[in-house]
Amino acid sequence: MQNCRTDLALESLEAAGETGTASIPGVNSWEEEKEGIRITTVEITHAEAEKRLGKPCGKYVTLQTQGLGRFTGNFEGEASVIAEQIAGFLPEQGLVLVIGLGNSEITPDALGPYCIADTLATRHLSGETARAAGLDGLRPVAALAPGVLGQTGMEAAEVAESVCGTLHPAAVIAVDALASRSIDRLATTIQISDTGISPGSGVQNRRKELSVHTLGVPVISIGVPTVVDMSTIAEDLTGSTESVSEKGRHMMVTPREIDQVIKQAAKMVAAALNLALQPTLNMEDILSLTA
Repeated sequence: MQNCRTDLALESLEAAGETGTASIPGVNSWEEEKEGIRITTVEITHAEAEKRLGKPCGKYVTLQTQGLGRFTGNFEGEASVIAEQIAGFLPEQGLVLVIGLGNSEITPDALGPYCIADTLATRHLSGETARAAGLDGLRPVAALAPGVLGQTGMEAAEVAESVCGTLHPAAVIAVDALASRSIDRLATTIQISDTGISPGSGVQNRRKELSVHTLGVPVISIGVPTVVDMSTIAEDLTGSTESVSEKGRHMMVTPREIDQVIKQAAKMVAAALNLALQPTLNMEDILSLTA
């Protein structure tokens, strides 16, 4: 499992040769399909399974779409399916803090900050102001893009911990770009989990984790794979990594159209988030309020 460089629990399960089965003690998985999206749920319940798969115990939902950066003509339908899955992880009430992890200056890593730009923040809307705007009754939501250590000198987890200490949210949602071991899953897949996240872990640059252990509240992670390991591509094409130079072994590959893909993926994730957090609003309301 250590050679499987991926942030996706489903890929870790595939690498163990156990998809679609619970033959690993402590792992349950099942599939369904809605609006053309294949939804795979993986639950890791035992420490031995956690060790074998290299993923913390918890629930992981993977949604395989036709392409988050591709116009399919069913934006609202796909966003609604994703929103339904996100809603299943949310507490029934209370403030939710949405954190967009990543570096907005590096396109494959910009999913989180881009998503925050389209997230409907409502914590400041209350009382007569909210009523006058017809927005009373909305769930309080705060949104934050903390940047990265090299930009701010602060770990994202440190910033998140400080903000949580002030706002006392009921839950945190962390949005981040992920690494996959499959070219086919780049910008087509969304993973939602209740295990928190360690930024940069998929590209061997693990930072301090955001989780219930570090923030003191449930942390829901939402990620989209935007890079794949060069060695994985070589192995898929040739069956071996021997042709990859030492320098190449540390390279990550991203689609050439990543600029457009990351923007569209962020819009899809943000729309789904907004629908999940504000179930009284429809897509038209969401798009008008975040335009």
